[in-house]
Amino acid sequence: MDTQRLILLVIFSFSLLMLWEAWEKEKRPKPVPAAPAAQQGVPTPSQSAPPAVAGTAPAPAKPAAAGVPAAAPGAKGETVRVTTDLMVAEIDTQGGTLKRLELLRHKDSADPSRNFVLFGPERRYEAQSGITGEAGPNHLSLWSASVKQAALEPGKDTVELRLTAAGRDGVSVDKVYTFKRDSYVIDVSLEVHNRGKENLTPYAYFQLTHDGRPTSNVNSVAETFGAQSFTGFAIYTAEKAFEKVHPSDLDKAKFERRADSGWLGFVQHYFVSAWIPPDKMVRDYGALKRNDGLYAGNVVLQPGTVAPGGSAQVKLSLYAGPQEQRRLQAAAPGMDLVVDYGFLAIIAWPLFWLLEKFHALSGNWGVAIILLTVLIKIVFFPLSAASYKSMAKMKLITPRLTKLREMYAHDRNKMNQAMMELYKTEKINPLGGCFPILVQIPVFIALYWVLLAAIELRHAPFILWIKDLSALDPYYVMPILMTVTMVLQTKMNPVPPDPVQAKVMQFMPYVFSIFFFFFPAGLVLYWLVNNILSIAQQWQIQRMFDRDKPAHAKR
Repeated sequence: MDTQRLILLVIFSFSLLMLWEAWEKEKRPKPVPAAPAAQQGVPTPSQSAPPAVAGTAPAPAKPAAAGVPAAAPGAKGETVRVTTDLMVAEIDTQGGTLKRLELLRHKDSADPSRNFVLFGPERRYEAQSGITGEAGPNHLSLWSASVKQAALEPGKDTVELRLTAAGRDGVSVDKVYTFKRDSYVIDVSLEVHNRGKENLTPYAYFQLTHDGRPTSNVNSVAETFGAQSFTGFAIYTAEKAFEKVHPSDLDKAKFERRADSGWLGFVQHYFVSAWIPPDKMVRDYGALKRNDGLYAGNVVLQPGTVAPGGSAQVKLSLYAGPQEQRRLQAAAPGMDLVVDYGFLAIIAWPLFWLLEKFHALSGNWGVAIILLTVLIKIVFFPLSAASYKSMAKMKLITPRLTKLREMYAHDRNKMNQAMMELYKTEKINPLGGCFPILVQIPVFIALYWVLLAAIELRHAPFILWIKDLSALDPYYVMPILMTVTMVLQTKMNPVPPDPVQAKVMQFMPYVFSIFFFFFPAGLVLYWLVNNILSIAQQWQIQRMFDRDKPAHAKR
């Protein structure tokens, strides 16, 4: 009854998973209630002075004012394009804002002939920065650019774009974007120059805006079964570790957190952007819904008091790209946590590590999935063998069980007693086939999340018609083969003595296989290979017991 038990256990496990997801969403800590958003959506620092931290300038007793100097009437910005080996960035001089970011090595989900656009007007997804308070300038001010376009030249490791804007009272700011070769990390610095007559205590902010609509590529059926497709803000600090803030949580209250470590980002399926401040520098993290309907997550820092004629600089890194493990780990501590494997991460991480090793060996992610499936089957071989032996014994005594049911059809107690005596005589545990399968369920669910969350499988080809292991099989060849293997396994298992149960189990593989027509090809490939190996193992064990059939077929 391997298939029957597996089907029921998987359905039960997915049900528990869905309940867990619903409970986690319901119990997620709510943001701290706070005052309405500041004018024009420019973040303001916390009203209490940040604590002093070694290696940073003393914190001011009062934050900067919340006023925002407006852009000049009729002012219109220009678009400056910066091209590297990995991206094309478009920066608007109206605000000095990174408004569009095209990733050259990743294709659009809907149209593979186009490159994927991470930042863009469709979601009003932008990376903004500036100086808060009366002095400005900010993401509403008009900046002037040093060049009209820039490109990473051969033999160079970086390309720089410098923008300048004037604030009030003799304040000017240089905003410098530094793009790097083979990197999705963009360094962004604000250099504040005080040409006024009084000390200046500026606050610099760096924020990400988004319309809050989901950007998941996970199909609806996969989402129903617990796929990790979170779209929203994420904050990581040494004190609180990894926290997710869903846009819906910000409709009534904003989120605030003060720390001297970590980063703030916006997460979507396969991709992430994050502001990463220097370590050991006090910063205020915040997320809120602005008056214009957009959601904004920001980091506010205070670079120190700037004396007349002096300057101060604050520099952050902006990671904007795919959720590739090696790049995330190199960008900042805790960044790899944006690849969310749920509560089975302790199993999922080693599985992905093995998958990477097999890919390095084979050069094909489909082959890597097959090799990983074989390895998992080898590891669980003793448990599977015990399960199949139990089922083989059950199959041999099925005729005798049927006779007992007929004999004691009107006395269930005597029937159960006779069946238990038979199990005891033949040394069969009727539940012996369940436990080995139950142990493997968490591994299957963890691998399910790995195959759905790993961007490495996005648009990764396997063979012939399988051009994307993260998408559906376009011709449903593997789901059909999967159905065939499930039916074959059902026929190899002992037939339940109860006619109604036997009928249900006869049709269950067809009903259950429908789900595989909506699962990613990579996941179907895993289960198909696993089924083929299971059939081979079960067939061999059944042959061994068939040879000993007379010893078990006592009448």
